[in-house]
Amino acid sequence: MPKLHWEDFQPGTVAVYGPRLVTREEIVAFAAEFDPQPMHLDEMAGSATLLGGLGASGWHTCCLMMRIIADGFLLNSTSMGAPGMEEVRWLAPLRPGTNIRVRSTVLDTRASKSRPEMGLAKMSFEVLDDKGAVLMAATTTFMLGRRQPGAGA
Repeated sequence: MPKLHWEDFQPGTVAVYGPRLVTREEIVAFAAEFDPQPMHLDEMAGSATLLGGLGASGWHTCCLMMRIIADGFLLNSTSMGAPGMEEVRWLAPLRPGTNIRVRSTVLDTRASKSRPEMGLAKMSFEVLDDKGAVLMAATTTFMLGRRQPGAGA
């Protein structure tokens, strides 16, 4: 039974999940299948671009973030999914050999007006490198089950 409900997500709460080591092999494998741009496949090609070397696809970084937050809290929650991403920004390249972490911040919560069994939690996520630099930032709203459907918000 999931432990985290909508009521557990309070605005201002910050948590950090991870780390996860990202290897050259997985960067190249992801790129080869899903984003075969040269800068994601080869160091020399990457050094001729704004990346300045081999860098993970931004979509790979999104997938890694999703896995880290799934393992960190989402799979232990009453998540009902999300209506979409409000914002994704790729700020710096994710390099091979980097240990990444994800910092989450609850921005806002509200009870659903049309579905009393559900609440919404707007959250920001930052993918951080070993030194704490933000590589990617994203904002989304999760739909979560409530402990007490219809109780005061």
